[in-house]
Amino acid sequence: MKRPIRPDEHRLWSMVAATVHPLPGRKPAPAPKAATAAKAPPRATADPLPPPQWNGAAFMVGELAGRGLPPRAGKPDAEDKGIEPRRKHRIARERDPIGGRIDLHGMTQDRARAALEAFLRRSHDDGARAVLVITGKGVQGDGVLRRRTPEWLADPALRDVVAGISEAHRRHGGEGALYVALKRKARG
Repeated sequence: MKRPIRPDEHRLWSMVAATVHPLPGRKPAPAPKAATAAKAPPRATADPLPPPQWNGAAFMVGELAGRGLPPRAGKPDAEDKGIEPRRKHRIARERDPIGGRIDLHGMTQDRARAALEAFLRRSHDDGARAVLVITGKGVQGDGVLRRRTPEWLADPALRDVVAGISEAHRRHGGEGALYVALKRKARG
């Protein structure tokens, strides 16, 4: 059985569909119907996702959207906290070396955050340009460290160190790991 389309999903689809035009000689597809007759009861979730936000290149949902990035036109830059696709590809293929790895398995949140911050600062001081942070997936794929690590990396205290983050390639841990691109060390 299909679930009904939620109002926020319908609104998002309407915004996307408004930018698409049919090929010459084709008729536009019918718009999806919103389920207005029977509203589904609100789901009980631990962390409800914020509404989608436009960052100028794509919609962002989840931890990255909650950072309140201002909408911009053009290509994403370092403030978007995403790694450029070509750089991510070079890191995944190890053409850009991974300067270090940290495994946060089995740590408490406080210990993991402290270890992560110290590791990132040490790697940045050593001149590393990318590191691998292994969070694990958790028991059912919703591990606390997996959810919280992007928040920690977006913290203003690490703004001078972190250039971007991206999910790791399958051979480096996939959903249970993150590539963290580091900024160049200031000369002087």
